[in-house]
Amino acid sequence: SYGTVPFVGLCSDICLCLDAQPTDGEREVWNQVNSVLQESESILGGLQSYKGAGQEIRDAIQNPSDHSLQEKAWNSVCPLVIKLKRFYSFSLKLEKALQSLLESLTCPPLTPTQHLEREQALAKQFAEILHFTLRFDELKMRNPAIQNDFSYYRRTISRNQINNMNLDIENEVNNEMANRMSLFYAEATPMLKTLSNATTSFVTENKTLPLENTTDCLSTMASVCKVMLETPEYSSRFSSEDTLLFCMRVMVGVIILYDHVHPNGAFNKSSKIDMKGCIKVLKDQPADNVEGLLNALKFTTKHLNDETTPKNIRTMLQ
Repeated sequence: SYGTVPFVGLCSDICLCLDAQPTDGEREVWNQVNSVLQESESILGGLQSYKGAGQEIRDAIQNPSDHSLQEKAWNSVCPLVIKLKRFYSFSLKLEKALQSLLESLTCPPLTPTQHLEREQALAKQFAEILHFTLRFDELKMRNPAIQNDFSYYRRTISRNQINNMNLDIENEVNNEMANRMSLFYAEATPMLKTLSNATTSFVTENKTLPLENTTDCLSTMASVCKVMLETPEYSSRFSSEDTLLFCMRVMVGVIILYDHVHPNGAFNKSSKIDMKGCIKVLKDQPADNVEGLLNALKFTTKHLNDETTPKNIRTMLQ
């Protein structure tokens, strides 16, 4: 029952992002995930400051015979492509970290709720990964320069237009790497897509683990966040708008993962997530804070447009 004391404790620890310290049993996984999370702020900083080489690229395209402009565009794009490779490489580390956490938070004989109660430091890390992921994707969605820069890079390499210009980059980002990065950046929400795939792979590869262990872990976290956001007694304890956003991003993140791994998805009437309540909680917030989150539910989920999705849920997300 959501009214029980452990559930309330769970609310506090996951959503208020308290300083949960790892127990001896959690420490190995916690250290592994922590080393990845420590890089996350600098990844976000790099994405936030990403300005792109739009002007240089336009000049080069408009003046194809001007070698100095071609060189200027190329030299502007190369360091940006190195940056984009770093973001992509980080997504692979995040994928491994998420799978380690899923393994710890779903293994028998404990139930998912017992895991979340007893391994609060790992539950907090799971929440932090989702928080980072939604922040990354919100920033990426607002930055069309990323795909423009990368497209220019690939076109230039494939046409052998670079002559004697900076060729070192081809060792860093060869054709195979460029193809993988291209698929990653083609996604509207690339980090969420990476985590959804990672969760799906986790479920597929662990055939002896009941699916409910994973889906119940995700639905419990979604319910915790919803209760925290809609109950004044708890939401009044939020220390800042950042904590509120943290809670909303975690809720949306676990809904999307649940929707990818549960055969019927998150929107079905049989879903263990109260989707109507979750969407209502988001819509009660200032529009600027939740536009990206509502878009993530619209465009990154798998089952929203299924026939089994109640019409009122679809209408709420239009």
